[in-house]
Amino acid sequence: MKLVAPLRSFGRADLALAGGKGANLGELIAHGFPVPDGFVVTTDAYAQVAAGLSTRDSVQRAEVPDELRREIIRAYAELGDGGGPVAVRSSATAEDLPGAAFAGQQDTYLNVVGEDALVDAVRRCWASLWTDRAVAYRDRLGIDHAGVRIAVVVQRMVEAESAGVLFTANPVTGHRGQLVVDASSGLGEAVVSGLVTPDHYVLEPSGKVAAYTPGRREVVVRSTAGGGVTHDESGSPVERLPDQALRELARLGTEVAAHFGRPQDIEWAYADGRVNLVQARPMTALPPPPLGRLNPIQRKLGSVLLEYVPVRPYPIDMSTWLPYGPAGLMGRVTGYFGVQGAFDKFLEEQDGVVYRMVPPTPHPTPRVLTAPFRFAAKARRYDPARWTDDPRFREFLETNRELTALDLKALPWQELARVPRRALEAVQPVADLRIDYLPGTGLALLRLLLAVKLLGRGALFSGLIAGGRTRTGDANHALEELAEEARRTGALDGAAFEAKLRAFLAEYGHRETATPLLVTPPSWADALETVLDLVRLLAAEPPTPAAPGDDALDKLLAHPLLRRRKARWVRAARAGVAFREDSHFYFTMPLPVLRRSLLEMGRRLRDAGALDAPEDVFHLRLEELERLPDSDTDSDSGRHLRALVTARAAKREELAGVRLIDPRAVFPVRELGDALVVGTPASAGLATGPVRIVRDPSEFGRLGGGDVLVCPYTNPSWTPLFQRAAAVVVDAGGSASHAAIVAREYGIPAVMGTGEATATLTDGQIVTVDGDAGRVTAAAP
Repeated sequence: MKLVAPLRSFGRADLALAGGKGANLGELIAHGFPVPDGFVVTTDAYAQVAAGLSTRDSVQRAEVPDELRREIIRAYAELGDGGGPVAVRSSATAEDLPGAAFAGQQDTYLNVVGEDALVDAVRRCWASLWTDRAVAYRDRLGIDHAGVRIAVVVQRMVEAESAGVLFTANPVTGHRGQLVVDASSGLGEAVVSGLVTPDHYVLEPSGKVAAYTPGRREVVVRSTAGGGVTHDESGSPVERLPDQALRELARLGTEVAAHFGRPQDIEWAYADGRVNLVQARPMTALPPPPLGRLNPIQRKLGSVLLEYVPVRPYPIDMSTWLPYGPAGLMGRVTGYFGVQGAFDKFLEEQDGVVYRMVPPTPHPTPRVLTAPFRFAAKARRYDPARWTDDPRFREFLETNRELTALDLKALPWQELARVPRRALEAVQPVADLRIDYLPGTGLALLRLLLAVKLLGRGALFSGLIAGGRTRTGDANHALEELAEEARRTGALDGAAFEAKLRAFLAEYGHRETATPLLVTPPSWADALETVLDLVRLLAAEPPTPAAPGDDALDKLLAHPLLRRRKARWVRAARAGVAFREDSHFYFTMPLPVLRRSLLEMGRRLRDAGALDAPEDVFHLRLEELERLPDSDTDSDSGRHLRALVTARAAKREELAGVRLIDPRAVFPVRELGDALVVGTPASAGLATGPVRIVRDPSEFGRLGGGDVLVCPYTNPSWTPLFQRAAAVVVDAGGSASHAAIVAREYGIPAVMGTGEATATLTDGQIVTVDGDAGRVTAAAP
């Protein structure tokens, strides 16, 4: 058992013994970086003293065995200086988790002088593992308290002239070609603890200053004779770091980041013309690197992807529904017609967690040369109006019925583990249906658009294609029937309402709440409160009827030139729109059984002690689950699964405030003029009302009649809200999105692709939405 050892004897492989801080510092010393000499009181020493203790007071009062005390004092003496000042820092074993910075979670003691003071500081560092703050932090990250131990790093004290923090990438922009230095006079505690407004430098890798903002020196922390520190609030002159120090910081930071293979958060101290590194850990919550200027195709695809991936996917999404569901299917469709790379590899992962979105740049293949001929042949052979008669569609429905009828709880593990793959395979024929029937859809829409444009009636196009029946419209009508029942009885219970609700969920319960591209968000059937919120909303007052599409048809029929053909062309275009909407409706049918089978596996793994909750299974990949022989995992398998889940959950927590992509890269900044936000015109008209920001389906109940719905994204499950909204303003999407189509059906103004309307507008703000110009302005008082 190793109780105390020199800092230089540790490396990254010694995390369990030296903790994250000690392991990293030992690694730096071994590779020649300027780190003050010191030693580590190991986790073995902590275990010897604190066995069975789990409160701050109990650990702090614990007696240190004589052998351990002698080891600490011996190592202290070997540092030299006759019991001189040292810095004593906690080093927990959980600090090396991706995403878990543990910054400030355990204690640091500076300018510790003397043997008794050192032993006491070590004991207090151990006790800091059990502060309310540290316990709450581990709880939030789902880290098992029993599995965390703590070492203590003791180093020679650096009497710093200036000190602070060095980030080897820009923590605000994510730029990897910039380093950021925060510095102030005295010890670095003032900067790290946020006691001071530091000098702020943005450096190029060469050390050249790209930007500088002077600090205010509100507090200077200095060592005192005999131990401890003082906080001097008298102020000190603002003096920039010497250019030599900045160049050295840039050089060291670049080399440390290269050594560890990722951007680093480094604490440093400058004294006697020398930079010392006193801590290094991976940067957390670092935004993705800037994408630079996107080309028009990337911006177009980005606007679609922002709408369809509104939340960060989990590993189980990345290994199931994302590659096999709608995105994967559309990738097969575009690939058939000679375009590759349109819907794949647009999400990058780091440490097993989705890190950022990069809109792809599709590229043509030789097949694109024959695509027009295949397109024309498909359009002639496959009529979208009759796609539900296709035997492949009926076979898909039957397969889905069989999957839905499975009693998942009764299945042996090996059969249960095959259900997700069966669900993914079931949806694949839909790609062939889309390949065959989308050409007819495109041809019908193009033919009608050209006709109305040539007749000077282009404004009628949206109304013409909005008049067809779709499964989305059917779902909205069924919801309205539920609302009418609730309005009639004044309650959301009773035999009649419950019977209608069961029938509704049987038909429409597979509808997605957040996105059709991910399996982890619940469907309507698994998020009953979302459905009831919609019913309450619709029951509050009589419905707003959708704008009649046949009004546009009547206007077109008045034109004598195309009287014999135009009605048939309109019906064909509406059938094409219905195919697009309805095929989406049907190919999401396997989603509930896929999600429930994954959660059933999670439930069994929780019962076996491998997971804390069934939903933890979302942090795993499908192939990792399929490799398990059964749910009764042995201790090694259980520890492995738990370690994967803990690390990925911590990384996901780190990225919680980091966007997958900066919307400004997709929606370039437009000239606002007197507008509050500007976007793409999507549904014509003017409407004035109070802003109501609805960020996800759990907030559906917040919308009131006549409100301006402002949201980050939409999908078909949001469209019942349009029956009550005065207008719709969306961060993502374009004029062809579901929200735009349904907004035109209901005759309410819509502005899409605003980028950051949810961040710019505020609840209750009275605005006017101009759907013709794509502008939202403050309403006149």
